[in-house]
Amino acid sequence: MPVESASVADRLLHYYDCHARRLPWRAPPGTNATDPYRVWLSEVMLQQTTVAAVIPYFEAFTARWPTVADLAAADDAALMSAWAGLGYYARARNLLACARVVARERGGRFPSSEAELRGLPGVGAYTAAAIAAIAFGARAVVVDANVERVVARLFAIATPLPAARAEIRQRTDAITPEARAGDFAQAMMDLGATICTVRNPACGICPLRETCAAFATADPTAFPLKAAKKARPQRSGDVWWIVRDDAVWLERRPAKGLLGGMRGLPTSAWIADASPTPKPTTSIQVPIGAPIGGQWDRLPMPVTHVFTHFALSLTVHIGTADSDCTMPGDGEWWPLAAIGDAGLPTLFAKVADAVMNREDALCRRLPQP
Repeated sequence: MPVESASVADRLLHYYDCHARRLPWRAPPGTNATDPYRVWLSEVMLQQTTVAAVIPYFEAFTARWPTVADLAAADDAALMSAWAGLGYYARARNLLACARVVARERGGRFPSSEAELRGLPGVGAYTAAAIAAIAFGARAVVVDANVERVVARLFAIATPLPAARAEIRQRTDAITPEARAGDFAQAMMDLGATICTVRNPACGICPLRETCAAFATADPTAFPLKAAKKARPQRSGDVWWIVRDDAVWLERRPAKGLLGGMRGLPTSAWIADASPTPKPTTSIQVPIGAPIGGQWDRLPMPVTHVFTHFALSLTVHIGTADSDCTMPGDGEWWPLAAIGDAGLPTLFAKVADAVMNREDALCRRLPQP
């Protein structure tokens, strides 16, 4: 059955009017959001991150920095710490850069056109379209991962991703209405997030079921087609847990690069295509590349973490610094009791958990006086 553009928009908007998700950055159906700052902030946070994960961060950010001017005045380190745990830390650096451009060069007002929005730091095609449609009511073609899946199924697009994206955008353009484009975009997102899900889509309650070509095939989960994935590259290295007087040494990572601007633990270079073999815990002389001398222990198993483009395995070395030891680089001694407040990115939070759980286990095994 052919897909009729007007029918799709009408059915979906009617469904949205009745079933729209209540989210802290949204205006009610039928009204444009009045604060582009909140729309922009939510869209940046939602990139490659779930709604459930974003909500507490969004609420904390808007309570601490309620306007774009407030965010623009934020200390870099404070913002990076507040972002810790959301991942993809380049977004946080772009967030601050964009806020400062809007505050200082545009009087605190976001532009309303897609073209001008795309000129802001960190604002790409999708984010510009989403802000233009949702915050300003402009007709814009908004395609995120949920919309991509809905449209690929609606038209049973046979080209695998990512090659299918040009056609998906064309098809989305064809069904996007002139009026209520922001609501339509959010309705498509809701449909993909709650009904037209990756696995086990709830086709029985879908408002677009009657015109969905994938539903007619009896296997809607076959769409969108995806090209075969390449194996994720592996990297490995060393990480140094250095303590002194109930504090651990945390360094400030360089502003640019992976985890840039965040607090972290000293590490070696991360070498590609290495497969480290777990080593037994033992007291050894200074490992190659250690920031300081002295005796070292290491955890029996490496700490692993998966980034977008590679998987990392770090051997964890544990050492103690003398009270008069001069530490290299830009860093600070952070109280062990408050390590949860350091705003560590997930990789280093995993290392902290591994070390401190190991220390707790050792203490439990020691005979009590």
